[in-house]
Amino acid sequence: MHAFNVSLGGLSFVSDTRFEPGAIVGVRIPIVRPPFETEARVAWCRARERGFDLGVEFLNPDDAFRGRMVEQVCHIQKYKKEVLESEGRQLSAEQAAHEWIGKYAADFPDVGASDSH
Repeated sequence: MHAFNVSLGGLSFVSDTRFEPGAIVGVRIPIVRPPFETEARVAWCRARERGFDLGVEFLNPDDAFRGRMVEQVCHIQKYKKEVLESEGRQLSAEQAAHEWIGKYAADFPDVGASDSH
Protein backbone atom coordinates (compact mmCIF):
# COMPACT_ATOMS: atom_id res chain seq x y z
CA MET A 1 0.00 0.00 0.00
CA HIS A 2 1.20 3.52 -0.72
CA ALA A 3 -0.05 6.51 1.26
CA PHE A 4 -0.96 9.48 -0.85
CA ASN A 5 -3.02 11.81 1.29
CA VAL A 6 -3.00 12.42 5.03
CA SER A 7 -5.77 14.54 6.52
CA LEU A 8 -6.68 15.66 10.01
CA GLY A 9 -8.52 12.46 10.89
CA GLY A 10 -6.97 9.80 8.68
CA LEU A 11 -5.35 9.01 5.38
CA SER A 12 -6.07 7.60 1.97
CA PHE A 13 -3.92 5.28 -0.07
CA VAL A 14 -3.92 2.66 -2.78
CA SER A 15 -4.41 -0.91 -1.63
CA ASP A 16 -4.26 -4.23 -3.46
CA THR A 17 -7.02 -5.48 -1.18
CA ARG A 18 -10.68 -4.47 -1.03
CA PHE A 19 -11.97 -3.67 2.47
CA GLU A 20 -15.52 -3.11 3.66
CA PRO A 21 -16.33 0.25 5.29
CA GLY A 22 -16.16 -0.14 9.05
CA ALA A 23 -13.40 -2.77 8.94
CA ILE A 24 -10.44 -2.18 11.27
CA VAL A 25 -7.07 -2.30 9.49
CA GLY A 26 -3.48 -2.00 10.62
CA VAL A 27 -1.54 0.87 9.04
CA ARG A 28 2.27 0.85 8.90
CA ILE A 29 4.42 3.52 7.27
CA PRO A 30 8.05 2.33 7.38
CA ILE A 31 9.72 5.42 5.90
CA VAL A 32 10.19 6.91 9.39
CA ARG A 33 12.12 5.41 12.32
CA PRO A 34 10.52 3.99 14.29
CA PRO A 35 7.83 3.11 11.73
CA PHE A 36 4.46 4.79 12.15
CA GLU A 37 1.99 2.07 13.14
CA THR A 38 -1.64 2.40 14.14
CA GLU A 39 -5.08 0.95 13.64
CA ALA A 40 -7.71 2.71 11.58
CA ARG A 41 -11.31 2.22 10.52
CA VAL A 42 -12.10 1.98 6.81
CA ALA A 43 -14.29 4.96 5.87
CA TRP A 44 -14.55 4.20 2.14
CA CYS A 45 -13.13 1.90 -0.53
CA ARG A 46 -13.33 2.60 -4.28
CA ALA A 47 -12.27 0.29 -7.08
CA ARG A 48 -9.71 1.65 -9.52
CA GLU A 49 -8.05 0.18 -12.59
CA ARG A 50 -5.48 -1.58 -10.42
CA GLY A 51 -6.41 -2.07 -6.79
CA PHE A 52 -8.52 0.16 -4.59
CA ASP A 53 -8.44 3.69 -3.26
CA LEU A 54 -8.95 3.31 0.47
CA GLY A 55 -9.80 6.00 3.01
CA VAL A 56 -9.31 5.29 6.69
CA GLU A 57 -9.89 7.27 9.86
CA PHE A 58 -7.51 7.07 12.80
CA LEU A 59 -8.97 5.43 15.91
CA ASN A 60 -6.59 7.31 18.22
CA PRO A 61 -6.88 11.14 17.97
CA ASP A 62 -3.14 11.51 18.71
CA ASP A 63 -2.39 9.65 15.48
CA ALA A 64 -3.67 12.59 13.42
CA PHE A 65 -0.71 14.71 14.52
CA ARG A 66 1.73 11.82 14.15
CA GLY A 67 0.35 11.11 10.68
CA ARG A 68 0.93 14.70 9.59
CA MET A 69 4.53 14.49 10.78
CA VAL A 70 5.00 11.30 8.77
CA GLU A 71 3.57 13.07 5.73
CA GLN A 72 6.09 15.88 6.15
CA VAL A 73 8.94 13.36 6.35
CA CYS A 74 7.70 11.79 3.11
CA HIS A 75 7.64 15.19 1.41
CA ILE A 76 11.17 15.95 2.65
CA GLN A 77 12.48 12.59 1.38
CA LYS A 78 10.88 13.28 -2.01
CA TYR A 79 12.41 16.78 -2.07
CA LYS A 80 15.85 15.34 -1.24
CA LYS A 81 15.57 12.89 -4.16
CA GLU A 82 14.30 15.59 -6.57
CA VAL A 83 17.19 17.93 -5.67
CA LEU A 84 19.69 15.16 -6.35
CA GLU A 85 18.09 14.32 -9.71
CA SER A 86 17.52 17.89 -10.92
CA GLU A 87 20.48 19.75 -9.40
CA GLY A 88 22.98 17.02 -8.60
CA ARG A 89 23.15 18.15 -4.96
CA GLN A 90 23.39 15.45 -2.30
CA LEU A 91 21.57 16.80 0.77
CA SER A 92 21.69 15.35 4.25
CA ALA A 93 18.33 14.66 5.87
CA GLU A 94 18.81 17.77 8.01
CA GLN A 95 19.70 19.99 5.02
CA ALA A 96 16.73 18.69 3.02
CA ALA A 97 14.39 19.30 5.97
CA HIS A 98 15.71 22.84 6.44
CA GLU A 99 15.31 23.69 2.74
CA TRP A 100 11.88 22.03 2.43
CA ILE A 101 10.58 23.81 5.53
CA GLY A 102 11.83 27.15 4.20
CA LYS A 103 10.19 26.62 0.82
CA TYR A 104 7.00 24.67 1.53
CA ALA A 105 6.05 24.49 5.21
CA ALA A 106 3.88 27.63 5.01
CA ASP A 107 1.75 25.90 2.35
CA PHE A 108 1.51 22.65 4.31
CA PRO A 109 -1.92 22.48 5.98
CA ASP A 110 -1.82 22.85 9.75
CA VAL A 111 -2.94 19.76 11.65
CA GLY A 112 -5.19 22.04 13.69
CA ALA A 113 -6.90 23.50 10.62
CA SER A 114 -10.22 22.12 9.51
CA ASP A 115 -10.03 19.71 6.62
CA SER A 116 -12.57 19.74 3.82
CA HIS A 117 -12.13 16.01 2.93
